[in-house]
Amino acid sequence: MAVSANRLELLQIADAVAREKVIDREIVLAAMADAIQKAARSRYGSETNIRADINSKTGEIRLQRLLEVVEKVEDYGTQIALELARDRNVDAKLGDYIADPLPPMDFGRIAAQSAKQVIVQKVREAERDRQFDEFKDRVGEIINGTVKRVEYGNVIVDLGRGEGIIRRDEMIPRETMRYGDRVRAYVYDVRREQRGPQIFLSRTHPQFMVKLFTMEVPEIYDGVIQIKSVARDPGSRAKIAVISNDSSIDPVGACVGMRGSRVQAVVGELQGEKIDIIPWSADPASFIVNALQPAEVAKVVLDEDAERIEVVVPDEQLSLAIGRRGQNVRLASQLTGWDIDIMTEAEESERRQKEFNERTNLFMDALDVDEMVGQVLASEGFAQVEELAYVDLEEIASIDGFDGDTAEEIQTRAREYLEKLEAELDAKRKALGVSDELRSIDGMTTQMLVALGGDGIKTVEDFAGCAADDLIGWSERKDGETKKFEGLFSKIDISRTEAEQMIVQARLAAGWITEADIAAEAEAEVVEDEAQEAEQGS
Repeated sequence: MAVSANRLELLQIADAVAREKVIDREIVLAAMADAIQKAARSRYGSETNIRADINSKTGEIRLQRLLEVVEKVEDYGTQIALELARDRNVDAKLGDYIADPLPPMDFGRIAAQSAKQVIVQKVREAERDRQFDEFKDRVGEIINGTVKRVEYGNVIVDLGRGEGIIRRDEMIPRETMRYGDRVRAYVYDVRREQRGPQIFLSRTHPQFMVKLFTMEVPEIYDGVIQIKSVARDPGSRAKIAVISNDSSIDPVGACVGMRGSRVQAVVGELQGEKIDIIPWSADPASFIVNALQPAEVAKVVLDEDAERIEVVVPDEQLSLAIGRRGQNVRLASQLTGWDIDIMTEAEESERRQKEFNERTNLFMDALDVDEMVGQVLASEGFAQVEELAYVDLEEIASIDGFDGDTAEEIQTRAREYLEKLEAELDAKRKALGVSDELRSIDGMTTQMLVALGGDGIKTVEDFAGCAADDLIGWSERKDGETKKFEGLFSKIDISRTEAEQMIVQARLAAGWITEADIAAEAEAEVVEDEAQEAEQGS
């Protein structure tokens, strides 16, 4: 069968569009068939069910009207009676469709324009789907492109088969880009939006630096050296923590390279951003000391529960440790995930003296002793009256200048003070209307009951509705800064685990949960942990 010129032209157009838009040729032909169907409906009636088929080899167009097989015909334009249908196809049954061939038709100007719009729309949708599918798998990669235009500080980048955008806040400060400039950026998000897939690029993202080092340092690419964490002040300074899985390879030296060649390649891409490469350590104190380089640290004091560390530096090192506008300590905090308080040796000595005086005054008031005895107890490391009340008598008696009688008298006074304090708190608890039933929860103290009553929590059911954060507080970390939120028990020495156990007891007592529920949840956690371990092992 000979193929007419217009049919050949149809196939050539489909091939050209498919090549240009980098989409499947069948998608283009399907779009053309949809366009022909729409144009045919405008001629034969919009309610008519018309199907168009284009032969992908010959370009022949076949138009058919589909008629639904029904018992009783209500619309002769879309339905056909079962008896008539069986005249054409003996196997026809209700609900089937009979294809009724239609003669070829010439498109008018309006129908052709409408068909063109359908084709353009379908091809555009296919192109957008192709772009999204291609770039969604490239999130987390570095991509190269050319600056296409700059709009209100946002840079539109031509990526070849798509367009990406570097928003103003994802640009390195004081960096300027012009039309035609080559640019490298990190793909951090790809979203399917109404106007097409949006590819979001960044040059300030911490992972951009990680990927650049991966490209420049073969040991990182091979997995011999790991980048554990990164903190950036884009365009100014950055800190990167590295560790080697091979004891014979120095991770810092490998990242710096011969005469600094490797790190300088990264610095050049980041517009001169200074980079401190720091050896990572599992010991938080050592890691934080390294992170504060180039400052020297005299002493560190860790509070692991609050993830806070106090760093003591010599007076002359204070400005270096803090850095210009707090940059050094802020980056060190972001790198390590710890809140860092920096103080000089003089400030630390002054604070210790203040704490010593506060403990001395506490013992003087609570035990009715003179200043000398209070100072001796404080200097021996006692911080609370409770410690004196319940410590072994021999420990107090072993203090220089004390004997057994003195130790016994101090312990008696400590207990009397605590009993008096307990009575005052219990009276306050009763005045607040907190039920005695709450005392049955293990670990609950009168001080806690008063704190709960002050917040309107007076029964076991009230307490069962609490969360651990309500009791001990919580922290939120944003932009390297940690904000603390107080809980009802923030001033009481209690851990998160203890708070959670107390809440579980209250929920059991209130009948909200059963022992079987707790056992089932524990078993589910064990199964999940084993699955994660198996996944990591594979």
